[in-house]
Amino acid sequence: MPTALITGITGQDGSYLAELLLAKGYAVHGIIRRSASFNTARIDHLYRDPHDPQATLKLHYGDLCDGSSLRRILEATCPDEVYNLGAQSHVKVSFELPEFTADADALGTLRLLEAVRDHNHTTGHKIRFYQAGSSEMFGASPAPQCETTPFYPRSPYGVSKLAAHWYGINYREAYGLFVANGILFNHESPRRGETFVTRKITRAATRIKLGLQHRLYLGNLDARRDWGFAGDYVEAMWRMLQQPTPDTYVVATGESHTVREFAHAVFGALDLDWQRHVEIDPRYLRPTEVDDLRGDAQKAREKLSWQPSTSFADLVAMMVASDLELARQERTLVDAGHIPQNHGSPHA
Repeated sequence: MPTALITGITGQDGSYLAELLLAKGYAVHGIIRRSASFNTARIDHLYRDPHDPQATLKLHYGDLCDGSSLRRILEATCPDEVYNLGAQSHVKVSFELPEFTADADALGTLRLLEAVRDHNHTTGHKIRFYQAGSSEMFGASPAPQCETTPFYPRSPYGVSKLAAHWYGINYREAYGLFVANGILFNHESPRRGETFVTRKITRAATRIKLGLQHRLYLGNLDARRDWGFAGDYVEAMWRMLQQPTPDTYVVATGESHTVREFAHAVFGALDLDWQRHVEIDPRYLRPTEVDDLRGDAQKAREKLSWQPSTSFADLVAMMVASDLELARQERTLVDAGHIPQNHGSPHA
């Protein structure tokens, strides 16, 4: 069976990609960072005891900031495909942790590319490499953005992802590595982290609906984003590595909405007036803002035969339904006295 190695497997994209590859008959290996708390919730449903001979998902401790661990894992797993999804991926946090963001996102990619290059040279085994780029690399460039749009990142995250993007292209051209670059526009799901604005809104709105929270604090409501479903986008990643030659592809829906529109849709689905519950907190404004991201994925449609299958309305409904169930569970525990009433949220 083909073998894949995923960095960032415990994240939103990593979990959906692992599901996809396992369904396609892959043996999947994932890199996880050591933590004092469990951080594998998104993939727990996929995991089987490693002593089980039928287990096709295996996890390895490593870190993009530790080149020796990457080389050790490559040697142990000998993958056919590597998907580099690991990153410090929160834009606002990147302003607070710029050095770490650059180390993990930019230099981490370089370390992994070097490890792959050495592995290919030593073993003769040619790995196909997927590099996860971001629409934040376009930053201030006018929408719509495609593969030939000039880059103009506006955050340490965007700059770091752009460096990783060019490292991938350079290793493709300099050393003949099969490096496919995906420039993915915003993609969301019920597995999105609760500090990202879409999940922050759905989590808060459902808690407000059940009386668990009163207010939601947001930043720039006028920022426009091209939001798709993460489960659709990992299919595009896989298709990039099945092509005869590596290339760069934008992955997007071609449709954009403001944060205000997203909040309106979420609260409306719960029969709530968002304006009665949302307040602006300047702490959530970025030092430099990205106003409008909307992708043109024509190349992906034509060359990869890929297109999104989940509409904006369906995405909102999916996320609301999932978080409403979580809020109901929380409400039950509060009513039973098992946890205290908390009218705020750690992510508010």
